[in-house]
Amino acid sequence: MIPALGVADDDPVADGALLEAIADWAERYTPLVALDPPDGLMLDITGCAHLFGGEAELLADLATRLRSQGFFVRVAVADTPGAASAAARFAAIPGVIPPGGAAAMLAALPLAALRLDRETVSALDRVGLKKIGQVIGGAACSGKVGTTFPTRTCSDQKSGSEIPFRSRAPLVARFGRDFIRRLDQALGLEEEAINPRRPAPALIAERRFAEPIVRQEDIAAVLSSLATTLAKGLEAQGLGARHLELSLFRVDGVVKRIAVGAGRPIRSPKLVLDLFREKFAGLGEDIDMGFGFDMARLAVAAAAPADAAQIDLSGAAAAEADLDGLIDRIGARLGRQRVVRIESHPSHIPEQAEIHTWQPAGHTADSRPQWAEKDPIDRPLRLLARPEPVEAIAEVPDGPPVRFRWRRVLYQVARAEGPERISPEWWHDDGLTRDYFRVEDQAGYRFWLYREGLYGRELTAPRWYLHGVFA
Repeated sequence: MIPALGVADDDPVADGALLEAIADWAERYTPLVALDPPDGLMLDITGCAHLFGGEAELLADLATRLRSQGFFVRVAVADTPGAASAAARFAAIPGVIPPGGAAAMLAALPLAALRLDRETVSALDRVGLKKIGQVIGGAACSGKVGTTFPTRTCSDQKSGSEIPFRSRAPLVARFGRDFIRRLDQALGLEEEAINPRRPAPALIAERRFAEPIVRQEDIAAVLSSLATTLAKGLEAQGLGARHLELSLFRVDGVVKRIAVGAGRPIRSPKLVLDLFREKFAGLGEDIDMGFGFDMARLAVAAAAPADAAQIDLSGAAAAEADLDGLIDRIGARLGRQRVVRIESHPSHIPEQAEIHTWQPAGHTADSRPQWAEKDPIDRPLRLLARPEPVEAIAEVPDGPPVRFRWRRVLYQVARAEGPERISPEWWHDDGLTRDYFRVEDQAGYRFWLYREGLYGRELTAPRWYLHGVFA
């Protein structure tokens, strides 16, 4: 019937990915961007509008840019998320709803604008309720926008009392509490939080360019300027950056994000620039400049207290800082997850204390591994992966061995020292006490053996194991 009609299969997954990409792009206006599926975004522009000349100018810029990318867009600004959603989707001419104008704007809209399900809207329609104004009467709202989320104090124009909802209790009983909750949220009587898809950074510095930049030299210069701006804010708060993210906004709407981490809190612009240089070197040609970037943002995603470092005459503090810097640079080049360190496990049992876990280098504020301070002469440098059983003979039950057989070889003990008694942690009820001995055979080889179990108290026949070999 309509030959020119174009038909395409619905693809919710692709639509969701596109909405995510648009949300990335929308962060050029505010870092607080939430998804409003299936086809909307919610932006908290509190404190951001003045950067664009006002709410109307911000709205016009956003709409113009999206339309130039081929999207059909309807945008609105209001004091509450519910009112903004209703105006954008149902108002005849969406735009900036002035403070106190939410109730008047909502009154003329259908009840579906309150983001109700179809069953509730149909049930309301069957009893003759079609417009929002039919359930809020002739009320008006007045108030002011809060610093984070707008708040309203709504009152009747004549009496100053609360908005006279038409038969509020019967409406709740018949249509559910969600109906009234949505109405209260739209009017600002009940707070509705916007849940950003990404956490808000601790600090942000950004630059917009009259002409797009396409050279890495220009990106480095802008990055240095942004790092200098952030350093002042971090120093004023006594903080240092542990995780930084550079966002480059391309003119065609694509956003490139580059993140680096630091093993210790930093705020020096030079250190920040060095980390990103290593990151750029590791990325190689992966950065697609396209037609250039028209905006850059450097954000501190994670921060930690950073006190001034005191460098002693021996230069120990300087050496420590150099090691942290080396770890950070290698991590920026290869990826933080590929730079790891050995972390000791606190335990009295040697094989448990020496079974190390690999942790990302600098994954905590104090990333220094805590090693037990032991005399290297007392413990062998080489431990077996698992203690191996041996056949041993001792002159007295609690004494050192005089000979033992390990791996089918008989060793005659010439000298012995010990015991070093090691008991398991008190919360391990099934553990046995160990008596360690350092022994040397007639050929000069030295071994570390232990007898497991106290004779006559824990076991009637204690067992012997060889645990390590001295160099």
